Amino acid sequence: MKVVAINGSPRAEGNTYTAIMLVAEELAKQGIETEVLHVGKHEVQGCTACGGCIRNRDERCVLPGELVNDTIQKMKQADGILIASPVHYSAIAGTMKSFLDRVFYVGGVNGGLFRHKVGASLVAVRRSGGLPAFDQLNNFLLYAEMLIPASHYWNVIHGARPGEVLQDLEGVQIMRVLGRNMAWLMKLVEHGKDAVPAPVKEKKVSTNFVR
Repeated sequence: MKVVAINGSPRAEGNTYTAIMLVAEELAKQGIETEVLHVGKHEVQGCTACGGCIRNRDERCVLPGELVNDTIQKMKQADGILIASPVHYSAIAGTMKSFLDRVFYVGGVNGGLFRHKVGASLVAVRRSGGLPAFDQLNNFLLYAEMLIPASHYWNVIHGARPGEVLQDLEGVQIMRVLGRNMAWLMKLVEHGKDAVPAPVKEKKVSTNFVR
């Protein structure tokens, strides 16, 4: 089994990466591989609402660059997805937002590529603003009908300089528990998918409130 972890931090091995690895260590104990993709170092154009992915429905974004499209396919093949970001002004990093907007929209219009996969999120923050950013990440998972494991607190870990999050003992424990619960849920899904049929996907109803 495999998890794809998206690192939305500009820093390759900052606190966001350290938090990801805390989760990955627990996954590895359960025989689950984690591939970390460092998205935050790239320049990612935001969605232009061109509608190309809706017209084509080929599991691709039509904007230039292969980062988004390559990652969509990696996420499609994975059993679990972990999305992680630092906190900028009580929100996720700008590159991460642009990236997730495009990835999850393409996934949605192509029949729900990530539907019923196990998905989790986490954020690393110096002081405040962690919960709004955490909520922002969860919006993508919820939109995609993913199965979300919990920890025993919100998935926020604190630190400023790289590696400082390891001093947040409660945060470290939160990440450890998240990894264990994520592994457990992934195994439940794997072992149960043949025994219990998944709910039939409904065609989405779209209602505008302004007429």
